Amino acid sequence: MAESEFEVRLKKLRELERLGLPPYKQKFKPNTNAKEIKERFQHLKPGEHEEKDSFKISGRILTIRDFGGSVFFHILDSTDKIQCFIEKRGNEQLLEFFKKLLDTGDIVGISGTVFRTKKGEITIYVKDMKVLAKCLHPLPEKWHGLKEIETRLRMRYLDLIMNPEVKEIFIKRHKIISFIREFLTERGFVEVETPILQPVPSGAVAKPFKTYHNELEMNLFLRIAPELYLKRLIIGGFDKVFEIGRNFRNEGVSSHHNPEFTMIELYQAYSDYNDLIELTEKLITELSLYVNGKCIVKQGEEEIEFSPPFPKISIKEEVIKRAGIPAEKIKDTEFLKEKLKGKIEIDEDDDWGEIIVKYFEKYVADNIKEPTFVIDFPVSTSPLAKRKEDDPDFVERFELYTFGMEIANAFSELNDPEDQRKRFEEQIKIRRMRELVEDMDWDFVKALEHGMPPTAGEGIGIDRLVMLLTGAQSIKEVILFPTMKPEDKT
Repeated sequence: MAESEFEVRLKKLRELERLGLPPYKQKFKPNTNAKEIKERFQHLKPGEHEEKDSFKISGRILTIRDFGGSVFFHILDSTDKIQCFIEKRGNEQLLEFFKKLLDTGDIVGISGTVFRTKKGEITIYVKDMKVLAKCLHPLPEKWHGLKEIETRLRMRYLDLIMNPEVKEIFIKRHKIISFIREFLTERGFVEVETPILQPVPSGAVAKPFKTYHNELEMNLFLRIAPELYLKRLIIGGFDKVFEIGRNFRNEGVSSHHNPEFTMIELYQAYSDYNDLIELTEKLITELSLYVNGKCIVKQGEEEIEFSPPFPKISIKEEVIKRAGIPAEKIKDTEFLKEKLKGKIEIDEDDDWGEIIVKYFEKYVADNIKEPTFVIDFPVSTSPLAKRKEDDPDFVERFELYTFGMEIANAFSELNDPEDQRKRFEEQIKIRRMRELVEDMDWDFVKALEHGMPPTAGEGIGIDRLVMLLTGAQSIKEVILFPTMKPEDKT
């Protein structure tokens, strides 16, 4: 029976150990990387060899080409890949060692000089080598790489090795988060941390993940949003705060949704949602310029220019216009149920506000391409937002949409404790009917009774923002380890 690839490689590992070269115990400190070498030796002409300077570099073997009396191979480090060369004439013993005991996937430390091949590729002339980690499984087939999406997501480590464009997405993600943090800090915001384990899930209407604390003998919930804790800090005297962190919602999985996701929430005292519209336009355009070098965002073949001011559209006006609803009937629940029956899914307990938002999301939101602020949300869909003075059935709230995807949600915060208590009571009724958590954060109402200044708050989905700025088609592409069902082992 033929040996498996794993068994063949395991034998090579044992031989390395027999020779006193156990790969997982070897130490090596590189003094340069692939990118630096390529940049430094651009001046070399084909066939020219810089023999006076020796370098130490480490990386993973990606490809091997055996020419009998020599081998060419590429290694990949964190910056780039670079070609290496061993020849019999220069080091016969090292060549035999390489051919006998090394494979693609192995991590090696190399000492050598640099030359440019006659074909023009900058290459390391290997003088010495250490095996730093033996790879016991073959890398995906060289030409086809690793393309099957589920395999890529389950084995992200291989995805990063084989598909360099994937690594670029996560480098951009790092830049995006770093830029946002610096952008807000420069404007006087203070970064804070609030509880992830909460006694009452709050700040959004969503089904939470539930757990139990043994010592305290109490139920706890993974947070669905940090909102009410951040507003407590505004009550306590902070004027500007933000938090970047994980939130958890026990709901559906799709191209735009993952149960565990990253969000930034920020709160600014003595402001309203108009101030955040200006802040958001500035943040998004500057961020796009920083990450991509231009204020243009691409999804597939479509390109959209991000230049402020972004347009604004009203949910109320769009539904009146597109659904043919008389303006005087826009708040008539029974009329809307009859008029829109069959066009959207309407629950028995939906009021007029929930109905028009459902219609808007189905027939308008998905078709928004350029960055657009959606305004005029009904009170019933916005339990934490301040009412509009000229129409108290609607609130001062916006959502930022682009390419049919919600990127940000913001509003002038409700700071009237009596109004907040009444809305919580209404939410309790709705949650009981929908079998969600029954209790609300009544301590937050007590905090409001101590006085919260006029405040504006905003949440921005980091994962969706990264999708937008990298052109990714699915949220799974911008989360290193997205939530997935276990593999079927049967």
